[in-house]
Amino acid sequence: MNEMKWTCQTFEQLSKEDLYLILMERVNVFVVEQTCPYPEIDYRDQEALHLVAKEDNAIVAYCRIFQSGIMYKEASIGRVLVTQAGRKKGYGKILLDKAIEKLNELGETRIKIQAQAYLKSFYESFGFKVVSNCYDEDGIPHLDMVREER
Repeated sequence: MNEMKWTCQTFEQLSKEDLYLILMERVNVFVVEQTCPYPEIDYRDQEALHLVAKEDNAIVAYCRIFQSGIMYKEASIGRVLVTQAGRKKGYGKILLDKAIEKLNELGETRIKIQAQAYLKSFYESFGFKVVSNCYDEDGIPHLDMVREER
């Protein structure tokens, strides 16, 4: 296994190739794997930081990071994914640690996420607490969760 390379870039800093790979993996995971037809491209990528992990030049983990006031009044992490090639290796935990660390570096102390309900305990392990009832988002049960800096 080769070394994993992490990058965190604005939309403008992404190469065309990296943007293409990111969108491809998001569609593969959120639309194809989860059989959930929804508008994946949402005009929010331009306002996000894109945290990407690559192994052998292939994306293995990814998320979008938003500062407060963009998606919610709180900062936010979204489109959290680990590709099939990266699963069962702990990359999801590393990804969340790095995303939270980046938001802390930017001075953010509250983070809100829309979590798929089956991942509730995963996010709780990072200090997120449920702040909503379970609701349907594109046919998948979700919960709003918030983390306050400890």
